Amino acid sequence: MEQIFQGRTEDEDISSFTAALLRKTVEHKASLDKDVASVVENWEFGRIALVDRLILRLALCELFFFEEIPPKVTINEAIDLAKEYSTAQSGRFVNGILDSLYRRLKSENKIKKRGRGLME
Repeated sequence: MEQIFQGRTEDEDISSFTAALLRKTVEHKASLDKDVASVVENWEFGRIALVDRLILRLALCELFFFEEIPPKVTINEAIDLAKEYSTAQSGRFVNGILDSLYRRLKSENKIKKRGRGLME
């Protein structure tokens, strides 16, 4: 997977983070999709726009596995990606899904975060 990012940036930290995020997302794809599907009401998971699904997977992976990234940062970045690369409604859709998932998973103690700038 690291070959995907070779030559894309000279910043080693960005390359390492991107490779780790992609690796974890692929590794946990089924469980991430299951979590997203659990909060999408009256909508089949497969009908979610592909770009939105990819953004949701990446963001949820960050929420679960990257303790140092504040949830607010993850959610805002996902919204910005959806607005930029998907449909006109995608920003609001991604925001709603991630906000709902974050609240539920945090209340179930499934998301652990540390550091400054965390949502309470």
